Amino acid sequence: MPADVFMTDLRARRGQGLLEKLDRLFERAGFGELIAPNDLVAIKLHFGERGNLAHIRPQYLRRIVEKVKARGGKPFLTDANTLYVGSRANAVDHLQTAIENGFAYAVVGAPLVIADGLNGKDYVSVEINQPHFQTVKIGSAIYHANALLVVSHFKGHELSGFGGAIKNLGMGSGSRAGKQMMHSDVLPRVNQEKCTGCALCTRWCPTQAITVVDKKAGIDESKCIGCGECTVTCLVGAIKISWKTTPEAMQEKMTEYALGAIKDKAGKVGYISFLTNISPDCDCCGWNDAAVVGDIGILASRDPVAIDQAAVDLVNQQPVLPGSVLAGRENCPDIFKAIHQGIDWSVQLAYGERIGLGTRQYNLIRV
Repeated sequence: MPADVFMTDLRARRGQGLLEKLDRLFERAGFGELIAPNDLVAIKLHFGERGNLAHIRPQYLRRIVEKVKARGGKPFLTDANTLYVGSRANAVDHLQTAIENGFAYAVVGAPLVIADGLNGKDYVSVEINQPHFQTVKIGSAIYHANALLVVSHFKGHELSGFGGAIKNLGMGSGSRAGKQMMHSDVLPRVNQEKCTGCALCTRWCPTQAITVVDKKAGIDESKCIGCGECTVTCLVGAIKISWKTTPEAMQEKMTEYALGAIKDKAGKVGYISFLTNISPDCDCCGWNDAAVVGDIGILASRDPVAIDQAAVDLVNQQPVLPGSVLAGRENCPDIFKAIHQGIDWSVQLAYGERIGLGTRQYNLIRV
């Protein structure tokens, strides 16, 4: 059956501002039913990299927080640390960046919790038994939350074509080691020149595949399972982050992670996507390029596949904006394929349908 996707546009007037319209969208989508008194409610979002200005405005998050509190829930804003070393690779930097980008408690009315802890080691292995992964590493704050609201900024992405609810949920809920597993199809190797022999990596290897001889670490590939723990543990970068995968494999892997993030949360997950400031690249960039199409509106659904399909369909109905990366290409039937040539964004949607994450069929209901 098609899933319901609710939509509000961005027109506003006295008494019907955007925050009030977000309230009505929340209620119409039935998100109040997801929250029971005293539920710990994770509001999963992307705080934005330092220097990026395309992320969702914190005032919207405060309104969502207020709706959760009105139902008796206990909301917190959360995201997991990044694999790459930027301004969000550990909880200290991550929280500082979130506050700098406007997500302080005084603004949003809820605490900030980094889902996978101080350095990405605080996660739960969730069994999913899918083609790529038997288990996935989900940030513990997201796993242990009673309910989950996935609040996404819909935009382009260089590996998945676009980043929406599935990417926010899947890639964003994975621990740092989980992100390495999503991004790489090859086993890690040690750069002997950089290795200091500290042996910290041996403490985190679950299969004892790493040994230190003559103050240099080595990995036994017959034992290595490619879990990524050594990569994110090494303090000197001797076990290099590997980005060697195909866009198709990465999309499938992050979709499996999305499935793991909502396991055992049936009837307790909602999705809100902001189709505003639709930039060509991910909010992980320390900048944001000019929007490729005009602002469209806000979507809400209980189905991550349906809301992403509706979002990309709505974007593809829009004219290209002058001054954007696609300027001069007025007849552009597929915005994200035009930006990121060679990337088939539909893989994540088709795979999501295949593994039971949701449906690509939807009813668009305007609120």
